[in-house]
Amino acid sequence: MRAESASGLLDPEVIASAEALGFHARRIVEGLVAGDNRSPFHGVALEFSRHRAYAPGDDTRHLDWKILGRTDRAFVKEYEQETNYTAHVLLDGSLSMNYGPGRVTKLEYGKALAACLSYLVLSQRDAAQVGVFDKEIRALAPRVGMLAGLDPVLRALAEFRAEGRTQIGPVLHRMAERISRRGIVIVISDLFDDERAFFGGLQHLRFAGHEVIVFHVLDADELAFPFSGPMAFEDLETGETVAARAEDVRDGYLRKMAEFTRSMREGCAWNDSHYVLADTGRSLRETLGGYLEFRSRPSYRSIARSV
Repeated sequence: MRAESASGLLDPEVIASAEALGFHARRIVEGLVAGDNRSPFHGVALEFSRHRAYAPGDDTRHLDWKILGRTDRAFVKEYEQETNYTAHVLLDGSLSMNYGPGRVTKLEYGKALAACLSYLVLSQRDAAQVGVFDKEIRALAPRVGMLAGLDPVLRALAEFRAEGRTQIGPVLHRMAERISRRGIVIVISDLFDDERAFFGGLQHLRFAGHEVIVFHVLDADELAFPFSGPMAFEDLETGETVAARAEDVRDGYLRKMAEFTRSMREGCAWNDSHYVLADTGRSLRETLGGYLEFRSRPSYRSIARSV
C-alpha cells in the first residue's frame, strides 16, 4: 500500500466496509448545519425550542408575527436542530513516522487512515478538517463540509513529507484553544513523545468538550521485534544510533513496548478517550472496520476501551 498519489489514499474496499458501519458522534456536539447528530444549541432548523427577543441582524422570516401583533414586541422563534459535527483529524508527520522497512510506512498508513476517515465523515454530511503536525501544525486544510471539497485535502496529504521531531502535547493544547465548537478530534500518531505532555493535551481537549479518538500507529516490526544478529538501531528523529545484538535486547525491548502500549491505552481510558492500536501489519480495512464495528454496537457503554 504505497500511497504515492491522492487517489491512492482511498481504498474502495475500506470505504465500502466503513460506510456500512458509519461514524457518528458518541457525545452531543455543536454543529453548523443539518445532519444526523442532535445539537443542544439553538439555530434555525427543525424543531421549535423557544422564543427570544429580536436583535438587529436577526432574520425577519423567523419573527413571531402573532406576538408582535398582540404585544407590539418583536420575538424570533428558535429551533433545536439535527446538526452535524466537525471531525478534526490530526496526523503525526514527524520523522519517526517514516519507519516501515519494505512495506508501508507508518506515515503512509496514517495518511490512508486520515483520508478514509475524512471521506467517511463527509459522506454522511458531517464536516472534516485535516492537519499534519510534528512539533507544530505544519499543514491545516480548511474545514470542508461536502465530498466535493475532499480532493484538496487528499492532495495535501499525498504531498506531505515528514520532517522534524514530535511534540504532540503542545499541538493538542493549541488545537483545544483554536477549535471553537465541540466536535471529534482524531489523533493519528506513533505517540513517540513525552507521555505526560501528551496526556495533558488530551485532557485539555476533553475538558473543552471534544470527543477524542487516538489511533496509535506502530509498525509490525516495532511490535514483534523479528530481528536477529548484529543490528544498528537509529532514532529517525535525532539520528542517534545504538549498536547491539538483537537477541541480547529482544526481551527488554518487548517488555518496554508492552509497557508503552499499556500506558497509552490506560492514559486514554483515564481521559475518557478511545484508544485504537493500529498495527501496520494489519490491513486498513481490519483496523478501521474493527473499530467502527465496535463503535456501532448498541451495547457498548464505556468510551475507555481499545480495539
